[in-house]
Amino acid sequence: MGRRSMREEIVEAAVERFHARGFNGAGVKDITDGAGVPKGSFYNHFESKEALAVVALERYGESRRLHELTDASVDPLLRLRRHFEFLRDENTSRDFTRGCLIGGLGTEMADHSDLIREAVRTGLAGWEQALAAPIAEAQASGRVAATTDARMLARFILNAWEGTLISTRSDRSEDSYEVFFDVVFGTLLA
Repeated sequence: MGRRSMREEIVEAAVERFHARGFNGAGVKDITDGAGVPKGSFYNHFESKEALAVVALERYGESRRLHELTDASVDPLLRLRRHFEFLRDENTSRDFTRGCLIGGLGTEMADHSDLIREAVRTGLAGWEQALAAPIAEAQASGRVAATTDARMLARFILNAWEGTLISTRSDRSEDSYEVFFDVVFGTLLA
C-alpha cells in the first residue's frame, strides 16, 4: 500500500490543528509538522493558510454525518436526535475542549477573512438544509406543528446547538446538552 498524498495529510492535520487551536493558533509549520511533511510542501498544495482552512472546513463538514439525516428508513425525529447525540458524544469524549470547527472559525475569522466567512456560511447553510429535511418530514406527518417553516426551525436549532457548544466548553459539563435536548425535542419538535 502506497503512502497517502502529502496534500491529504496536510488537510487532516489542518482539521485537527484548527479544531484544537483555532486559525490563529495553528501555524503552517505546526500543521506540516503534524502532517509529517516538509513545510515547503505546503505551498505546492495550497496558495495560503486561508485556502487550506476552506478545505479543512469542507472536510470537517463531511465528517458531521449529514447524510444520515436523509435515511428515510429511520423516523425523522429519531434521525435528528441521533445526529445531535453523535455530536454531543464526540464533544464529551474530548472533555468539552472543542466545539464545532465551523462555529469556531466563523467566530474567529468571519470579520477578518471573506474567504473563510463564505466557507463558514456555506457549511452552515448545508447543515441547515440537512436538518430541515427531517423536520419537514415530521411536519408533513403531523408529528411536529407546521406553524414555523422547517428551514427556519432548522436554523434556530443549529444556532442553539452552536451556543450549547460554547456553554459546555465554558462549564465543562453536560448541563447545556440536557437543556438543548429538553427544549428541542421536548418542546420545539414535540
